Amino acid sequence: MSDHRWEPGQTVVERFLRPDGSIGQHHPLRVVSDDGRVLFGWLPRGTPIVGSRLADGRRMHEAPLGQRFRVPRVPVPDTWLGTSTLRMITEDEWSSVWWFFGPDGVFLQWYVNLELPVGRTAAGPDRIDGVLDVVVTPDRGWRWEDEDEAVEAVAAGRLTGAHLDRLRAEGERLGALAERGAFPFDGTYTDFRPDPDWPAPKLPDGLL
Repeated sequence: MSDHRWEPGQTVVERFLRPDGSIGQHHPLRVVSDDGRVLFGWLPRGTPIVGSRLADGRRMHEAPLGQRFRVPRVPVPDTWLGTSTLRMITEDEWSSVWWFFGPDGVFLQWYVNLELPVGRTAAGPDRIDGVLDVVVTPDRGWRWEDEDEAVEAVAAGRLTGAHLDRLRAEGERLGALAERGAFPFDGTYTDFRPDPDWPAPKLPDGLL
């Protein structure tokens, strides 16, 4: 159990660190609940974030696969687009589970972001993105996402082969839960609605 614990309605910042210790993206989350181990946080579409681009200005997916983990990256102001997202970030697990909601608030799908847990600071949870991910559809089907990028991340030294083995095992564990319709894929939170009085979470000043 972490020494850092947050109250509902607070804003925390999820930081995605890199293996070299540098900080990549910052995502502000409105705390839904937190027990010191499992944090539920809300990131509505349109929220300002700190994103990252390749140092030459390209977005990662605009670069050929072989360059994506070899060209240096820089932080840039960005916006969380597409879906509003409820995240379940469990302190000692190599994944977080995201519920995606459309602009009308209707649940779309789950996304398992495979990650290396790094701990918590007073400001929020720290994670290392594991590149490989899992998509879980409303009917509990699941598939891998970004397998080619994960292999390239290992080849470029961004992750180790041992990391990828652990991340893949975590993805298979979550996929098995989905197949059984077990939590968190049992329908819990698919009707989630944020407190209407909550403003969108904001990043602290001075990050860029």
